[in-house]
Formats: sequence, structure tokens, C-alpha cells
Amino acid sequence: MTKREVDEVTGVETTGHEWDGIRELDNPMPRWWLWTWYATIAWALAYAIAYPAWPLISSSTSGMLEWSSRGAFWQENASVEAGRQSIIDAIKAKDVNEIAGDETLRQYAIAGGAAAFKVNCVQCHGSGAQGAPGFPNLNDDDWLWGGTLDDILLTIQHGVRFEEDDDTRMSQMPAYADVLEPQEIRDVAAYVVSLNGTPRDASHVPAGEQVFADNCAVCHGEDAKGIRDFGAPNLTDAIWFYGSGEDAIMRQVEHPQHGVMPAWGERLGDATVKQLAVYVHSLGGGE
Repeated sequence: MTKREVDEVTGVETTGHEWDGIRELDNPMPRWWLWTWYATIAWALAYAIAYPAWPLISSSTSGMLEWSSRGAFWQENASVEAGRQSIIDAIKAKDVNEIAGDETLRQYAIAGGAAAFKVNCVQCHGSGAQGAPGFPNLNDDDWLWGGTLDDILLTIQHGVRFEEDDDTRMSQMPAYADVLEPQEIRDVAAYVVSLNGTPRDASHVPAGEQVFADNCAVCHGEDAKGIRDFGAPNLTDAIWFYGSGEDAIMRQVEHPQHGVMPAWGERLGDATVKQLAVYVHSLGGGE
């Protein structure tokens, strides 16, 4: 065995390595470092035995403690739900007007309704409930079926034109393309625009008013302000589902679009739909 060189200054053997004339001393590792290293190895072994650690083909070792982060989550979640149960039971037992009259329940319902809205409603009504073409803005005070708490709750529970629910809100505007002459459709579009704006040709308005009275007033009302029993919109304001202007109105008269809203009562349960109703009503447009 070749004897390694000893450094003259320190009297310590070298490792035999040398870089640019600098030799490496073969000092032992500090004892505290070694014990720390041994401790980490022992800790890793104990952890691998006690907790889930080793991946298998379709699962992993469960560990002697049988603990998992998923199990801990569901346990904590169950604890939170148990704490909320008394409030949920109170919401189930009361109608929406009683919930709105109880400040504690109202605040809880608004918070819970906001969470449920973000999961189930934003896809159509938008993250701020501002709506989109064909989907109503829930912040204003223009309501097709009524904006009271009871009205909103009924709409959420049973939906709109949702055929799987026997109590759904149902309205159907007929297509007038095969009923009215093209000129009559242009006339009635000019009349509807004249209710809150200026038509392209005002000479069409008198004839359009007669067409409206003969065909449209039965649902939209003689004053064109809509009839909620039919879900017929107010045509005298500046709020439009499918676009304003004569061209958009003519398209809707000829071949009307009919949106569908699912019934959420069975899907979400009584407590959640009540919370949604209170939340929507609180946005500022509720009556």
C-alpha cells in the first residue's frame, strides 16, 4: 500500500488530489455533521414506515399510521360541515323571505350562494352576473319572470324551458316568418325601435303599431312593457337579449331564439337553491 503524503504544516495526510499545486487534506468529517447525517437517515426510514411513502403499481404503501393527506382533508371537511349543519338545517326549514329577514342566515346564504353561483352559473351569466347575449343580466331590475325572492327561487328551482321539469317556466314566441309578410316584419321592427329610439324610416311606425297590436300585444302587452306570466320582455327599455336595432329585431321576429335554463332544484338541493336565490336577489336588482 502506497503511503500518502503528509502535509508539513498541519501534519495531516493528503488525499493525493492536487489542483494547480493545491493539495487536499484528508481531514475527517466533523462529528456533529456525521451524527446529523445518521439522524436524517434514521428519520427517513421511520417516515417511510409510518407514512405513505413507496409507490406500488396501482397504489402505495399506506404506512403503519394509516394516515393520508386526502383522509385528513375529508376528516377536516366533515368537521366543518358538522359545524355548519345547524345553519343549513335552519335554511332548509325557512322560506327565502324568512332567511332574508334573519341577518345571520342572510349573510350565510349570500356567501354560500356566491360560492354556488361561481360553480354553476357563471358559465352563462358571467362571473359578475352581468349576463351575455341570450343570458340575462342579474344586476339590473329588468326581470322576465319577476325579481322577488319567491320569483327568483322558482326560476332557479325549475329552470326555463327545461322539458325534464314539469313545473319549468315556459314561454314560446312563435316564428313569424311564415305568418307575416316581409314588409309587415319591417314595419313592426320600426315600431318596436320607436318605443325607445329612432327607427331608420319613421313612416313604417304607424303600420308597425297595427301589426304589433294584432300579433304581439297579447304577450308583450298593449303598452309593450311585457307580461311576466308569459316571460315576455319589456320592449320599451334599452335592455335586449339578442341585440338591438331593426335588423336584430327582424331576425328575432322571423326566427326567434329561445334560451334554456336547467332546473337546479334536484341537482343542488333545497338549501343551495335558497342560498342562490338570496344571493341573486342581493346583487341589486331584486325587487
